[in-house]
Amino acid sequence: MTSTSVASPSFGDLALLPAVLSAVETLGYETPSPIQIQTIPALLEGRDMLGQAQTGTGKTAAFALPLLSRIDLTRREPQVLVMAPTRELAQQVAVSFSRYGQNLKGMEVATLCGGQEYREQLGALKRGAQVVVGTPGRIIDHLDRGSLKLDGLSALVLDEADEMLRMGFIDDVKRVVADTPKEAQRVFFSATLPTEIERIVNRYLVDPVKVAIESRTTTGENIEQRLVRVDGGAKLEALSRILEVEAVDAAIVFVRTRAACTTLMEQLSARGVNVASLSGDLDQSLRERTIQRLKRGKVDVLIATDVAARGLDVPRITHVFNYDLPQDSEAYTHRIGRTGRAGRNGISITFVGFREGRKAGWIEQATGQKMAEMEVPDEAAIRAHRDEVFHQKVIAALTAGAEEQRALVGRLVEEGYDPVELACAFARLARADEAPIGRLQAPRKERAPRDARDSKPRRDRGPSEGMTRYRVSVGHKDGVKPGQLVGALANEGGIEGARIGRIDIRTSFSVVELPSSLPASILAKMARARVAGRALEISEDSGAPERAPRRRREDGDAPIRRPSRA
Repeated sequence: MTSTSVASPSFGDLALLPAVLSAVETLGYETPSPIQIQTIPALLEGRDMLGQAQTGTGKTAAFALPLLSRIDLTRREPQVLVMAPTRELAQQVAVSFSRYGQNLKGMEVATLCGGQEYREQLGALKRGAQVVVGTPGRIIDHLDRGSLKLDGLSALVLDEADEMLRMGFIDDVKRVVADTPKEAQRVFFSATLPTEIERIVNRYLVDPVKVAIESRTTTGENIEQRLVRVDGGAKLEALSRILEVEAVDAAIVFVRTRAACTTLMEQLSARGVNVASLSGDLDQSLRERTIQRLKRGKVDVLIATDVAARGLDVPRITHVFNYDLPQDSEAYTHRIGRTGRAGRNGISITFVGFREGRKAGWIEQATGQKMAEMEVPDEAAIRAHRDEVFHQKVIAALTAGAEEQRALVGRLVEEGYDPVELACAFARLARADEAPIGRLQAPRKERAPRDARDSKPRRDRGPSEGMTRYRVSVGHKDGVKPGQLVGALANEGGIEGARIGRIDIRTSFSVVELPSSLPASILAKMARARVAGRALEISEDSGAPERAPRRRREDGDAPIRRPSRA
């Protein structure tokens, strides 16, 4: 009996617009992924869709290719709106639309994200961009300004809907979905389906096609994968301790942004680590020099972004640290693949904050491998390690001989000093340059935010280790929730939400803990974030009591002004 195999469909079989298909072929894509096979035909027909899929399954192309195939290039107005929870994801989606639509003459993509100048965004909207990609807060801002209109919208895409719910954007999402024309196509992607998302689906999606795809990415069997639960403010100390205790030949530490590259490099260098950084803005010659220094042992720790580390192959890399969690499972696989090269064994260590447990679970589910939990070395472990290192140095010195010191020691013994006491004194002098062991902030347990109105007054314990308190000008009277503040600050500042510490919402303002190492430029961007229709006006908290005089103005956007003290 002979068996026949059914060939997988090609992109040419999916009835895409010829100009879009040619772009796909130019980019080197040959075979559509499972989610693309299931999604593209239905979206070409204009059907509503609910997709359960994680980033890394090819879902961006799954919705971008068919929606681009249906765009009317003669209409200079928004026709496709994509909402994403973070600035990084929104920018990634916008780039994908531009690449897939490179052969569509007159097609323009507008990116509406926090932390960017309004001028460029307004310009793209005025020119009639047909595709708009952005984060909820900035999209709502443009809707309020009247610079973004949804009248001609033919498709709305919510990417990572459950993540937008977690970050406190659900009210913004509801407003955009409700304002979208009834005849427009609605496409939701969500890794999970919380009750609130299901309510929106049931209310606004009409007979949706339902697609569920599991991502499965293989990782090297010779790479030991570990997980460390540590909050943002304690990550620097945790990394420093692990680098000291682990048998690291060379390591790559992955961060999410170029700014984080520079900051972490400076912090580790100040602690005596032989470190360099590699980010996407380096020119090719400097990149090559940095890699050569790593290969030759002139650099032991390299701080890098995902883009900058593409194609990096340095055999002496024994460890990879995910200091910031990667965006998806494919990025994770690429990162940890920088170690364990050419059959060698490697170790990957992933830092997971108390708000990031679910993302870590997605990575484990996608790769099919569990990360073993690892504790940050405590002070006793650090001291024991340093004792062992010194012990080995002493043995090596004894083996090499120290005849030139014998006369000095003999003289001290003749003067009546005890040999053991002398040895202790010499050890103390030899180890005088050892760095002090820093304090490690205890990890917080993952929990739902507590409403400050229901909490009892408690004694002020001061900011967490490595954090500074800032005051923002929205509070309970503005109806603000902790998740909204996390989302706005993270997106405007371009940092991960896990680096944001305790949030205390008061009546007319809120107090937020942020890393002390944040540059002034990042804080300035955060100050422009808008929550509940108001700018945050962030400033360092002076500790003034909540009973301080409050505003009595009708203008809700006016800044808080307090009378000067005599």
